[in-house]
Amino acid sequence: MLDAEIKTQLEQYLQLLENDIVLKVSAGSDKVSQDMLAFVDEVAGMSPKIKMEKTTLERTPSFSVDRVGEDSGIVFAGIPLGHEFSSFVLALLQVSGRPPKVEQSIIDQIKNLDGEYHFETYVSLSCTNCPDVVQALNMMSVLNPGIKHTMIEGKAYQEEVESKDILAVPTVYLNGEFFESGRMTIGDILKKLGSESDPSEFNKKEPFDVLIIGGGPAGATAAIYAARKGVRTGIIADRFGGQILDTTTIENFISVKQTDGEKLASQLEAHVRDYPVDVMDSQTVKRIEKKDDMIDIFLENGAVLKSKTVIIATGARWRNVGVPGEEKFRNKGVANCTHCDAPLFAGKDVAVIGGGNSGIESAIDLAGIANHVTVLEFMPELKADEVLQKRLNSLPNVTVITNAQTKEITGTDKVDGIKYVDRETGEEHHIKLQGVFVQIGLVPNTEWLEGTVEMDRGQIIVDAKGATNVPGIFAAGDCTNSAYKQIIISMGSGATAALGAFDYLIRN
Repeated sequence: MLDAEIKTQLEQYLQLLENDIVLKVSAGSDKVSQDMLAFVDEVAGMSPKIKMEKTTLERTPSFSVDRVGEDSGIVFAGIPLGHEFSSFVLALLQVSGRPPKVEQSIIDQIKNLDGEYHFETYVSLSCTNCPDVVQALNMMSVLNPGIKHTMIEGKAYQEEVESKDILAVPTVYLNGEFFESGRMTIGDILKKLGSESDPSEFNKKEPFDVLIIGGGPAGATAAIYAARKGVRTGIIADRFGGQILDTTTIENFISVKQTDGEKLASQLEAHVRDYPVDVMDSQTVKRIEKKDDMIDIFLENGAVLKSKTVIIATGARWRNVGVPGEEKFRNKGVANCTHCDAPLFAGKDVAVIGGGNSGIESAIDLAGIANHVTVLEFMPELKADEVLQKRLNSLPNVTVITNAQTKEITGTDKVDGIKYVDRETGEEHHIKLQGVFVQIGLVPNTEWLEGTVEMDRGQIIVDAKGATNVPGIFAAGDCTNSAYKQIIISMGSGATAALGAFDYLIRN
């Protein structure tokens, strides 16, 4: 089941197991059950601290990860390969007694939750957002005996997925009722459960020299460069990695021929934590105010931090089309993340709005899964690179429509079609389909800064040193007016902003 490279990596992690654990397997005679038995048996054979037992669980095939003589509440229904393999490894380590890498304030919130919580998360193994949710809920199960969590792999439980009309992953149910769908941090989950972090813990913090807002490539780089200068550095992030967590294959990160977003995000966070950086994850800033020689940073939990300089690196998010039906059918047929949700549209007809690189890459991916893909491009020609267009044109189940102005995404309970107007003839058309993937670029995450710093169409205007028009406030990455939005460019701008902030400090 596991290739040589994965086994080598797993063997290294298994050496970190603190105590014995038991993998209890509920299997039948079906192929998935047999593959699961082979998977669990292979893992158990790699460490004397892992034992395998057969049992009967709520779902078959599935297996639990437990301490000896004690249930952890963690169950994997399906084989946790693909992006969920990291969730499985972390579950092994944490159930064995390895402490989770999360702030103490978050741990306290989890332990203080009262009541019984049985979470079920439906995932696809290609989903880059799903592991965040699975790992958060698994960790909560380890820390609080009243919490149980089951990861359900959609392909292994397709009938169950279809019976619940699940058209987006991750989709989470709590105690049998729909809880939430889409990307969530552990902070989002706790907030939805009515638990807020204690603002007094943040208010006690001494003022920072440099405080970075955002944990993507720009923010992580800025934190490392600032910390290396020996100044008091902090970073606030709702999730480490930012947009790269939505990226599968990365082939233009110089010196690394190929990697993926999840791996790169993990490496960024690990690198930041190697330095004396005060990492405040699962937190959101709602506004900042310049006051004399200090900047006040107001968090959504009510806390106020202080810093001599601030670097804004909040990145960007998917741009909406802004037509009727788009928000109504969000996660009911309307999606942005092809890698996450494409498996749920196997054998169905779908549309991709957008003819740039992202749109055409999505269409190519979908063509291998869906019955038919229609690409709608507003301009007279596609904007994607020639190599992508050539690949797209070679696919038999793809139709490209240019000069198409999307007017409405139609449906009743879920998407059943899309309306567009031919910009040349003015004629309106309706295409019957079951899914729409919106890929029309990005919009910077800067609404909360309105009136604080100078911006152009939501992009923060910065100078050659990453400085904004407000002394002491810097910005980097995709939230700025940089000419191009690329990982390597964001990292460079993060370094520039950190060096600019340090220069500001020593001159003031």
